[in-house]
Amino acid sequence: MSPTTTPPPTLLWLRRDLRLSDHPGWTAALAAGGPVIPVFILDPNVEHGYGAAGKWRLGQSLQNLSAALSAHGSRLILRRGDALHCLRVLIAETGARTVVWSRVYDPDGITRDRAVKTTLASEGITTQSVNASLLFEPWQVETRSGKFFSVYTPYWRAVCDRDVHNPVPAPTNLAPPPAWPCSDNFADWPLHRGVNRGAEILSQFACVGETMAAARLDHFAAVQLNDYARRDFPAADVCSRLSENLTYGEISPRQIWARIQAVRRASEHNASEHNANAAVKFLKELVWREFAYHLMYHTPHILTANWRPDWNGFGWRADNDQADTWRRGVTGIDMVDAGMREMYVTGTMHNRVRMLVASFLTKHLLTDWRVGQAWFRECLIDWDPAANALGWQWAAGSGPDAAPYFRVFNPDLQGDKFDADGTYRSRFLPYYSGTVSEDAAKFSRAAPRSWRLDPNAGRPAPVIGLKQGRARALDAYRDRNTKTKPEQEFA
Repeated sequence: MSPTTTPPPTLLWLRRDLRLSDHPGWTAALAAGGPVIPVFILDPNVEHGYGAAGKWRLGQSLQNLSAALSAHGSRLILRRGDALHCLRVLIAETGARTVVWSRVYDPDGITRDRAVKTTLASEGITTQSVNASLLFEPWQVETRSGKFFSVYTPYWRAVCDRDVHNPVPAPTNLAPPPAWPCSDNFADWPLHRGVNRGAEILSQFACVGETMAAARLDHFAAVQLNDYARRDFPAADVCSRLSENLTYGEISPRQIWARIQAVRRASEHNASEHNANAAVKFLKELVWREFAYHLMYHTPHILTANWRPDWNGFGWRADNDQADTWRRGVTGIDMVDAGMREMYVTGTMHNRVRMLVASFLTKHLLTDWRVGQAWFRECLIDWDPAANALGWQWAAGSGPDAAPYFRVFNPDLQGDKFDADGTYRSRFLPYYSGTVSEDAAKFSRAAPRSWRLDPNAGRPAPVIGLKQGRARALDAYRDRNTKTKPEQEFA
């Protein structure tokens, strides 16, 4: 190659990494020295990997990134179809000789990427995969005996003092090519169709794009973290809500880690034990996500099957009429219904309430956790396959490091403890306080017409008595010959 010859283009295949800053993929692609062509492929793995709300939110993120790239003289190329086929066509059209992508860790994604890498390598194309989604690669964290971790606390201890590379700023030159390949149009993609009339309401709550994600982190670190001890109170605005942005890679975990560690160090320097402890508690939540990916990589059956084989004989109920009342937020149990309506209106749900509604479905209603997992996938804009699978199996008792079988949350007692003045329940239940809040009214407007919800209806009759449901659950769990004896009902 002569000194004046421009290297061939590099294709940067984007996935759950829709940002510019702290992006190892961009760093690697630019290091090749030639033009960089960013591409997003709506392949079957992606198209079937998100539910309705997630697809809509993905579309918002892609449009935001497209605008950001345009502002930097670049553009986002969209293609739909089999990933390998789309890449080969783009290689032929552009003359690219290198393809860079960020790793994914779900079994279907790994299978796809291995096939792409093998085929392209056989055709003389260089491929490079990078870690743009995690603090620690799943295979880099091991027990002393060289095995993977199946319990969270030892995992946290193994990583909490590890060095994490500092995040890097966004590149200033995105190396656009002199000519661009053609691109699909957003309007032709089906990302928005599943949410129907709910899109207008979801858009009021979504925090889309890299700039908004960075602002959200800034606000959390400067304001909300100080009061993070109240994170279990769903009406308290103290949680980061960064799970939404992590889902689409609009912010990296390294950026979050670095910022909160800086708060922790400053707090320790200033002898502010309260703020230092709050920082550690939040970092543990971030590492819980890492633990979920660790388990998904090493035990991929966690996504679709009981992680503990001894639960395979448990008599979970398949989808049923009671589960349908749960989906629609009409169980007659206020904390459960408020949580389900919060999810349908905002696309998210407070973490403690997620535990409550999951416990209620799997224990009081004895319904298979996969029924709930599927509904969360359909409704959440922060849907994450690893974290949600681990969360559901934790609540059901079938997973690693799970809640013990006798831990049956009482939603009423939880409401008394964490929503004593009813602020959270009043926000989403039109009948709770006698005054219909704006967000409670939005549920009726967002819900499918086929549900035939009456916005003026009062509280539904309870689908099951809490004591009755708990007793039924404990009887079913005792049949598994579990030695541990139930001693209390957890508040």
